[in-house]
Amino acid sequence: MEQQDPGAHGVPAPADGEPAPRAASAWAPLGQPMFRNLWLASLLANFGSLVHGVGAAWLMTTLSPSPFMVALVQTATNLPVFLLALPAGALADVVDRRRLLLVTQSWMLLSAAALGGAVLAGAATPTVLLLLTFMLGVGGALNAPAWQAIVPELVPASQLGSAIALNSVGFNLARAIGPAVGGLIVAEIGVAATFMLNACSFVAVLVVLFRWRRAAARSVLPAERVIGAMRSGINYLRYAPLLRRALVRTAGFMVFASALWALLPLIARNELGLGVQGYGLLLGCLGVGAVAAAAGLPRLRARTTIDQRVVLGTLAYAAGSAVPALWPNLWAVAGGLVLAGGAWLVLMSGFNTAVQSISPDWVRGRALSVYLLIVFGSLAFGSALWGAVASWQGIGPALWLPAVGMIAALALQVRMPLARLAELDMSSSRHWPAPEVVVVPRPDEGPVFVTVEYFIDPATKDDFVNALAPVRRSRMRSGAVRWTLLGDLDAPGRYVESFMVESWLTHLRQLERMTVTDQAVESRAFAFHLGAEPPRVSHLLAEQVPPRPA
Repeated sequence: MEQQDPGAHGVPAPADGEPAPRAASAWAPLGQPMFRNLWLASLLANFGSLVHGVGAAWLMTTLSPSPFMVALVQTATNLPVFLLALPAGALADVVDRRRLLLVTQSWMLLSAAALGGAVLAGAATPTVLLLLTFMLGVGGALNAPAWQAIVPELVPASQLGSAIALNSVGFNLARAIGPAVGGLIVAEIGVAATFMLNACSFVAVLVVLFRWRRAAARSVLPAERVIGAMRSGINYLRYAPLLRRALVRTAGFMVFASALWALLPLIARNELGLGVQGYGLLLGCLGVGAVAAAAGLPRLRARTTIDQRVVLGTLAYAAGSAVPALWPNLWAVAGGLVLAGGAWLVLMSGFNTAVQSISPDWVRGRALSVYLLIVFGSLAFGSALWGAVASWQGIGPALWLPAVGMIAALALQVRMPLARLAELDMSSSRHWPAPEVVVVPRPDEGPVFVTVEYFIDPATKDDFVNALAPVRRSRMRSGAVRWTLLGDLDAPGRYVESFMVESWLTHLRQLERMTVTDQAVESRAFAFHLGAEPPRVSHLLAEQVPPRPA
């Protein structure tokens, strides 16, 4: 399975500040047979994908020495995630994930095999390479959210943190050795062998998925349609300011960080005079740094906040990525790449944790798909941008300019802290009881207006209205399309909160989507209500009034 490790994908991360899993339990998820089988299969698939990546990048340097064309290989790999992230996230939330994964894994197998066949037939051109790389990326884009979403089904909740660490360790073990092996294969056998090996690596994942007898999803309500799921995912993002903050911080780093990944083949070939084996070893240095950082990450998390880790990681990555521009010596560059690889893991695991901590279960696939859109869209855009800069000004400026840029972006984002995300509890609360109505509408009937009637002390009006602001965001991101707070002119202190949903089914889904954090927000607003009984909730269905006859 092609995972490009934008933050140890796979399972919801524990909130920042939680104690890290003890070392004795780090391997506990491997005791779950299905998780163990998929972890081993994905380790092999990640190894194949990294070998493939070496072959693709090196093949382009032989087909076209232009820095821009070499950088476009990264763009072709990452652009599909940018284009397909939202549909992929919606699919992951509404269709059978096992079947979706079987389709996407088969697609990637065929794409890799087709590229290998084109090389063997002498038909490989820059256009063919970019096209088939793009097709492989399409499979990876549709695969990623579903792959992440299945892992919580495979391990107990108590082992989720350990599963995150294992996913990261597995990918970085493959990254530590895959590129070096890829370079050796290109040198000794030929570039076509790297593509064929990648195609074979998907077979292991397909076999494990085919043998998995996944329990059917149980829900009282019918699944959303893909278009509707995309719309509700976008609506959630619109009214989740902390999630947007985490995504902006991710983009602010990724656009600049992409330069090192895009230009590393040219650093190896043009700046250091290395062959393909040397390029593979340089990629391996990034993997070694990431594995080393993974070992020390629990201790680092215990001693620092997420914002402190972002600062330290950004400075370390900027320093490591600037080394090839300032000191193009093999040993210096290798050391800089080890530093950059460790910083990459610290930063991306932090951003991934932030995104997952603000994303409840019902929208997690879609939230992660937006995160992937940001990560790979930034990689695709940044790779093309810094490739163009390298063609115009040379490799040196294309490395130190983004290093300066990411530090400047960090300074601009100082007022966007991520630490507040640790205070959120996005687990389901189901604190709203099922509506008890005399006339039960059909699921598709609507729109439905829900009103909540408050009686407050008029002297507390300003505080009450401020307390309703987060309630509004809660209603809107869970399914409402309109929200209003009305004050009674004849009875000061009487207020009616009104929100509209598109249908009765949407409202039922809205009740299922409520989280513990939503409940806390509501409780703060309800505390202003006077009287022994809670605020009165009413449900109003819009009626179709016939037009007045002429």
